[in-house]
Amino acid sequence: MPARILVVDDELPIVELLTYNLKRANYEVLFARDGEEALRVARQEQPDLIILDLMLPKLDGLEVCRALRRERDVAIIMLTARDGEVDRVVGLELGADDYVVKPFSVRELLARVRNVLHRTAPRPPEAGRPSVRAGALEVNPARFEARQGDVLLELTALEFELLYALASHAGQVLRREQLLEQVWAYDDTGDVRLVDSAVKRLRRKLRQSAPGQELLVTVRGVGYKLASA
Repeated sequence: MPARILVVDDELPIVELLTYNLKRANYEVLFARDGEEALRVARQEQPDLIILDLMLPKLDGLEVCRALRRERDVAIIMLTARDGEVDRVVGLELGADDYVVKPFSVRELLARVRNVLHRTAPRPPEAGRPSVRAGALEVNPARFEARQGDVLLELTALEFELLYALASHAGQVLRREQLLEQVWAYDDTGDVRLVDSAVKRLRRKLRQSAPGQELLVTVRGVGYKLASA
């Protein structure tokens, strides 16, 4: 079955451009022209990925992203203006998986779509990847579960992969560029702010599971590490 992608933008030429190229790449394409319609279509059709413009009528893209993140773990790629730095950062912190800046290269956007879909696709049990432990934390790819003691962490697919990478090297500092390559599969085509925003979300969930403990540590100017005990 082809992946189902929802394109949300109020600029008809962009909707037509994306629809044409996504269909050529063998994706099923849906579209919405404002934020309210985006939520309605997303809830009804359950797309695998949403390409979401942030500047939308009725309900802006940040509100759409926030609402969707409360409901389900759908992959989201934001479309942002070149000068939309603040919106870009806020969108990532709300849980968007990636972003593309307008005007964009169709080739680059398709590459991002493939990458995000690969990373967030439902996976069968993975016998090849062992469970890893760091103190009371266990990350189990076979069950796609992460537990802090008796607490089951509610993680997105991206957050799970980030935690697995960190737990696999517990006590060691991983540079942001290393995490970008390991988790996002980007080298010089990615933005390390993707890492920073995902770490921020993950840290918040780890703090909720283990109050009073700082499990995810920032090593300023270098990267991040997960406490080993």
